[in-house]
Amino acid sequence: MPADTTDIDDIREQARRWLADDPDPASRDELRAVLDRLPASAPELADRFAGPLTFGTAGLRGPLRAGPNGMNLAVVTRAAAGLVAWLAARGGSGPLVIGYDARHGSRQFAERTAQVATGAGRVALLLPRPLPTPVLAYAVRRLGAVAGVMVTASHNPPQDNGYKVYLGEELGGPLGAGAQIVPPADAGIEAAIRAVGPLAEVPLGPAGQVLGDDLVASYVERAAAVVAPDGPRDLAVAYTPLHGVGAAALTAAFARAGFAVPGVVPEQAEPDPEFPTVSFPNPEEPGAVDRLVALADSTGADIAVANDPDADRCAVAIRDAATGWRMLRGDEVGVLLADHLMRRGVIGLYATTIVSSSLLRAMCAARGLPYDETLTGFKWIVRAGDGSQPLVFGYEEALGYCVAPEHVRDKDGITAALTVAELAAGLKAQGRTLSDRLDELAAEFGVHHTDQLSVRVDDLRVIADVMARIRAATPASLLGHPVTEARDLLPGADVVILRSEAARVVIRPSGTEPKLKAYLEVVEPVTDGDVAAARGRAQAAVTALRAEIAAALGL
Repeated sequence: MPADTTDIDDIREQARRWLADDPDPASRDELRAVLDRLPASAPELADRFAGPLTFGTAGLRGPLRAGPNGMNLAVVTRAAAGLVAWLAARGGSGPLVIGYDARHGSRQFAERTAQVATGAGRVALLLPRPLPTPVLAYAVRRLGAVAGVMVTASHNPPQDNGYKVYLGEELGGPLGAGAQIVPPADAGIEAAIRAVGPLAEVPLGPAGQVLGDDLVASYVERAAAVVAPDGPRDLAVAYTPLHGVGAAALTAAFARAGFAVPGVVPEQAEPDPEFPTVSFPNPEEPGAVDRLVALADSTGADIAVANDPDADRCAVAIRDAATGWRMLRGDEVGVLLADHLMRRGVIGLYATTIVSSSLLRAMCAARGLPYDETLTGFKWIVRAGDGSQPLVFGYEEALGYCVAPEHVRDKDGITAALTVAELAAGLKAQGRTLSDRLDELAAEFGVHHTDQLSVRVDDLRVIADVMARIRAATPASLLGHPVTEARDLLPGADVVILRSEAARVVIRPSGTEPKLKAYLEVVEPVTDGDVAAARGRAQAAVTALRAEIAAALGL
């Protein structure tokens, strides 16, 4: 039809303009091949030009492909130019420090960012090799950088890459020093990116100064210092970096802290951008840690630990007497870490997010410690509170933990793993386990059972439709109890919160993946010391709640 022809002609013209500006011969060849397949390739071409990638929860993130709606050298050059211009416009001084993981394109994107920075007259410092995201966050503070860039897609599929931006204290303030950007900085950087002219006019300098291993050694030294120097160290740990970049830093930190070096899953030990042994490189995904559990079982490990590919998240599995190995939920690890720090006498602000368990709130109230909760994302967690109390611990249920904010003001899967090991070793010396400690917390505060209903979509309009549906037809009850709170956080955040006497539900789109998520929680008191019975009741209640919410969402 004529309208279809007009649409194709318009997209073809957009593609031709892009080709004229794209600095990467490989991307140009890729886009020409798509053009050559028109009209059959029209839907693909339309998706590539549906709009530019925008800064979200984790900066830029998208598939590696030519066009504005993908991660490629042109998009990265424009993003770097916009960032550098924004820093200059705000009078930011100091170097730009840049890190990268081992994904396809990461080193090229990092080096191009450095070239844009030096071309604009700013010092660019490049981390010496593919390294964990926490090392970059540490470097921003350690080196007094004006900002930092980390090229990573974290736990996304192999075909993705991304671009995180951190600010130093000068522009980020005391709470945001070494933390990810928040509004209005993200909108300001986006505007500066849109204002960048033809890429041929962006001056490029040398690829910056490559930092030495002393920075990495400094990170490892500080990481090892998060555990007390004189505690028990008898603990066997099985570990996987899931083909990511965490193994060298984690094993070095364990050794420096006095622990035995964890046994590493051999097939997943080295960085590999194809992630060949997992269908999805996220420890939360089914099957992702099967090899880890097998290693832990065969070696008699006390605990099993996994990092995601950029090592800012930490998953923990424990041996369950009834069911064998089981992965702890992020909320379980979060409250274990918080409880451990409290018992060590760490005083200050404890924080989590609106989608995490309410158990941390109960613990802080009972122990007289300040507490705060924020929107999802560590960029908010590290800015929790009003500044009157220093943040000493923050976590989110998606396996993110910050046990030493003065070391890394972001989630850090390596220091989290060390702190879990310290706790587990201390309990082992007493003939107890992490499971025992969870039971003790349940007996004191009740079973806080959390679960998640997560739906991955191919079309983001599905998520928008579901959020509109729940707002138009909010459930009147949860588990047979009237809804006492139905809170919509729009326009600030696309989140709906429901509470009843029996349950809490938080519904939101994921900020990093094409997913809709509903976070579920029930609290079941423990009677007569029977934790197992309370867990059984809580499990049944969450199963029923999941069915209710799935029906309400039309899933």
